[in-house]
Amino acid sequence: MGEWIKLKSADGFEFSAWKETPEGASRGAIVVVQEIFGVNHHIRSIAHRLAAAGYVAIAPAIFDRVEPGFDVGYDDASRAKGMAAMGKFDRGPALADIAAAVDAVKGSSKVGIVGFCLGGSFAWAAAAHLPVAAAVGYYGHIAQAKDLHLKAPTQMHFGEKDHHISAHEIREIAKTKPEVGFFFYPADHGFGCDERASFDAESSAIAWGRTIEFFAKHLA
Repeated sequence: MGEWIKLKSADGFEFSAWKETPEGASRGAIVVVQEIFGVNHHIRSIAHRLAAAGYVAIAPAIFDRVEPGFDVGYDDASRAKGMAAMGKFDRGPALADIAAAVDAVKGSSKVGIVGFCLGGSFAWAAAAHLPVAAAVGYYGHIAQAKDLHLKAPTQMHFGEKDHHISAHEIREIAKTKPEVGFFFYPADHGFGCDERASFDAESSAIAWGRTIEFFAKHLA
């Protein structure tokens, strides 16, 4: 069962986070980082799936500094709202907010992180800057951060038909980071979200299986 909780960042800013807990003993904890659409139904459903797999899951509302409670869908109007919010967004404080989410669930457990699109970029950054034991990113914009020294085991998922991210460019980055698991699918951007028109059921299922297997290995 999920619930909204309050967290406090290093600068004292208070923001919301969606938290899900497993019914039995947890296998670890995972931070779920949103797309530009907020901690919406899709992101909360990811947290629910992770809790069903045995993990404490927490999704920090990193747009709360822009617009508290931001939550939209995937139609054109919602996309325009997400892009407008993104235009006011500051990545520096957001990484601190994600760090607060890591702190909130670490306890005696290892903490992983998974992010989608914008969140995929933050998962990549978290592997370099935050005390996480594993990081998974879906279709994140990582080209500008390709030279980060990743300290945590990292896995990345991209669509070959992505109109926003060049698969060729990502393959070039992959050549420089053989320690990272890069996976490519015959799909478009957002293929892992069943609320998007670009959802690809087969690619999503394969990527999710790899994600769960990765966390089982590194959060044990």
